[in-house]
Amino acid sequence: MPRQLIKFTQKYQQMKKTLFALSIFIVSSLYAAPSMEYYKLIVYHFSTTAQEKKLDDFLTNQFIPALHLKGFKQVGVFKPITNDTANDKQLILLINSASLNKLIEPIQWNLKEETSFNDPLYKRYEQILLRAFKDMPLMKVPNDASKKGERIYELRNYESPTEEKYLNKVHMFNEGGEITLFNELQFNAVFYADVLFGSKMPNLMYITSFDNIESRNQHWKAFAESPTWKKLVAMPFYQNNMSALHSQLMRSAPYSDY
Repeated sequence: MPRQLIKFTQKYQQMKKTLFALSIFIVSSLYAAPSMEYYKLIVYHFSTTAQEKKLDDFLTNQFIPALHLKGFKQVGVFKPITNDTANDKQLILLINSASLNKLIEPIQWNLKEETSFNDPLYKRYEQILLRAFKDMPLMKVPNDASKKGERIYELRNYESPTEEKYLNKVHMFNEGGEITLFNELQFNAVFYADVLFGSKMPNLMYITSFDNIESRNQHWKAFAESPTWKKLVAMPFYQNNMSALHSQLMRSAPYSDY
């Protein structure tokens, strides 16, 4: 075989190996787990039980099926346990995606809200866009369906006085080990996230879950008494990084996916 042909054959074989390796990389990338998720919270505000029923019907029969068709497989729907006595009643819907574009695309443009000017589904609604923290890049939902009725979810919102102090609080959760401590104490977090767009920025939000109210109270007692937390919160580096804390205890709606 001529020398030139031998060289060509060797180069051809090497090129085939390179292309094969590249194709494997591309395919594996397509099917790899996402490195970080984004979340959207939709907070509906309403006043009456009649509105609540209409909103429940709309979400059950129209909006959530549309979300499922768009590929949102785990749609969380929560109601604060204080709704019975609150003037401003709320319903909170949570969806997640590895694609930010997917979250911000219009969802209900082809849906009809069965309502009128004098009989609206809700007073207002707000949307909050979030990005997962690096120490918990993917959402994790409870998988024990038998406890769904009693399970308590706690949505916490931590506000900071400045952007610098906010980044310090985020550092406290990740590099500082606050998320690690939550994991050790089995707070069963759904997500921890940075608010990208919202009305109370700069702020972070997260949701934890518990079997019941008593379990929730016991977990927070253990957290407050933890030597790890006492050491962390006393560090000069992490002082004055929060200006407000808002907490909502919630239960999932019967039609929630978890």
